[in-house]
Amino acid sequence: MEKELKLAVLIDADNIPANYVKEMMEEIAKYGVPTIKRIYGDWTSPYVKKWKGVLLENAITPVQQYSYTVGKNATDSAMIIDAMDILYNGKVNGFCLVSSDSDFTRLATRLREASMKVYGIGQKKTPNPFIVACDKFIYLEILKQQTPAPEPANKTKSKAGKQITPKKPTFDKITPKVIKLIANTVDDLADDDGWAFLGDVGTLLLKKQPNFDSRNYGFQKLTPLIKSTKKFEIESRESSQRKRFKLIYVKYKG
Repeated sequence: MEKELKLAVLIDADNIPANYVKEMMEEIAKYGVPTIKRIYGDWTSPYVKKWKGVLLENAITPVQQYSYTVGKNATDSAMIIDAMDILYNGKVNGFCLVSSDSDFTRLATRLREASMKVYGIGQKKTPNPFIVACDKFIYLEILKQQTPAPEPANKTKSKAGKQITPKKPTFDKITPKVIKLIANTVDDLADDDGWAFLGDVGTLLLKKQPNFDSRNYGFQKLTPLIKSTKKFEIESRESSQRKRFKLIYVKYKG
């Protein structure tokens, strides 16, 4: 059995909205145990005041970092220095870097060079260099969209008294480029008959494109995403080792 990851969760308060914290921590728990949870920012600034109310209930330790110079982000430097200290202490075997800032690209690369598992979490505006420097990158907007929407009867009202309908989730389109990526990945792993184990396909897709996530396209899992394209055959096979479990295989129709 694979050993559960001990994760250091480092959050850039200057770059991440506080209203995502619940969904974010639930997502991180899927990948390992967050043994270190720190958030960096200038806590004298009004821009991060929304974070103060959620730190205690999520057991996140705030790290004060004054903005010494206008236009320079001292928070980034403090977070990077702490990450290297944690790396050398050897108490974790993975990191979760929560930011939409490309300044953490080199840090993610360095941590992976040290055999650390690196998860990135940020908004869709995150520059691509930081995304591809991580093993997996999760968009915050997708996590928020997973939260059940309120019933129509619970519509909120604006100050003018008008009802406000919650915004519908917006998802990426499954383009021919996405289908080609999946097809090529299946082909890379396929046996002589063209079949590939779906679990291996998902793993290789992440290696090729760390921000690949079926939730980006409105699907909770990879199987329904692939089925929706109507370009692949799906086959369920009984596991030879665990009879109660089914293994999913996929084949590109061409």
